[in-house]
Amino acid sequence: MNKRLHNLKYLFFDLFTAVISWSLFYMYRKAFIESVNQISFSNIEFTAKYFYGIVLIPIFWIFLYFLSGYYKDIYRKSRLKELAQTFFTILFGSIIIFFTSLLDDVVNHYQNYYKLFITLFSLQFFITYIPRLILTSITNHKIHKRKIGFNTIIIGDDIKALEIFEKIENQQRSVGNKFIGFVSIADKEDFLIEKYLKNLGSLKNVREVIDSHQIEEVIIALEHTEHKEIENIINYLDDKNVVIKVIASMYDILTGKVNMSHIYSTPLIQISHSLMPTWQIQFKQVIDFCASLVALIILSPIIISLAIGIRMTSKGPIMYSHERIGRFGKPFTLYKFRSMYIDAEKNGPSLSSKDDNRITPFGKFMRKSKLDELPNFWNVLKGDMSLVGPRPERKFYIDQIVEKAPHYLHLQKVKPGITSWGQTKYGYAENIDQMIERLKYDILYIENMSLYVDFKIIIYTILTILKGRNI
Repeated sequence: MNKRLHNLKYLFFDLFTAVISWSLFYMYRKAFIESVNQISFSNIEFTAKYFYGIVLIPIFWIFLYFLSGYYKDIYRKSRLKELAQTFFTILFGSIIIFFTSLLDDVVNHYQNYYKLFITLFSLQFFITYIPRLILTSITNHKIHKRKIGFNTIIIGDDIKALEIFEKIENQQRSVGNKFIGFVSIADKEDFLIEKYLKNLGSLKNVREVIDSHQIEEVIIALEHTEHKEIENIINYLDDKNVVIKVIASMYDILTGKVNMSHIYSTPLIQISHSLMPTWQIQFKQVIDFCASLVALIILSPIIISLAIGIRMTSKGPIMYSHERIGRFGKPFTLYKFRSMYIDAEKNGPSLSSKDDNRITPFGKFMRKSKLDELPNFWNVLKGDMSLVGPRPERKFYIDQIVEKAPHYLHLQKVKPGITSWGQTKYGYAENIDQMIERLKYDILYIENMSLYVDFKIIIYTILTILKGRNI
């Protein structure tokens, strides 16, 4: 599956249909609304306003579709949900365009305003939805025929796991599960399901199994009475970028916990990873990119000055780069201004402290004002980090933290950030115990994530820096 190419197909048709619908709408305005005496196509003049619209209107629609989360999870689209999402997104966008661009049009009668809005919405909706419906229908057909599938493992090894496997495999229409194997729970040699699926190991190495086999979906096939075990497994996999489903009991079905996305599928409960509404998640990415780009441009004189200051005050490279662990446990290279003497960690990794003699005098100045972290904006621009999120750590320290506080892995559900609630409230941690103490603030942030909270943390960070406090 080439997800990027498939996304580009949707993006291309959305751009193309936005141009077509705007062109038809423009001609409708000129021929039917602005023609005073009679309908006339011969007098249509493509003015500068039309060409501005050809450029700006499609960009506006793509931005709105992006905020709505339309381009996420493109292989798991429901046609009915797609219909509703397209309808309401275009209705909202049409209202914005009408009140910002069309309400000041001179018309002969107020009813023409209704005609303008209905025509704008109708053209945009139908011309946009038809290509989407065709693309989604082709994709769903390929999934049903098992031409497209999602690498899936079953966690479980008893009769329940075998039943789930057989039900899904024997469905007339596939819902996309391509079984790679199973992960055993019990400590024994023979398993019923082993006749059909490969034993990939035990629960203790399930994370490695997910990474090595590029698993996209995990089905937990345990009895609903084993709530504690199921909860532990979900928490253990919470930072992995996989769809997690568990077997539904009759109680779950009756209480409405089971959300059937396919009428052909086996009743399963899908565990949601959503920490924020979709539009806030997408808007957060837009803010991260735009704010980082603006910051790098505006702060370029300061960045150049700091680079000169580092070069003149100590030997060694200007930049410091090191591997850190990002979202879903993915490593990335973090960039900072070097604030320590060269070979500061020749004896191994070591956390810094307030009176750390490894830090240069100029480095102390940068750290106090957080200027050493300005290159982090490049990490945000690349998509490795966010403006707000738990600070990224090295794997060396993460392994030690997880031994004492396994819930640290919850932080990997989100992108690491330049600033965080934990850092603004607690500051730099000088040892593992302090890092664990700071952890509670980052967990609190994740459980209450919103754009509002992000703005509060950014403002609090700025005020703290201006007051000269270390964070």
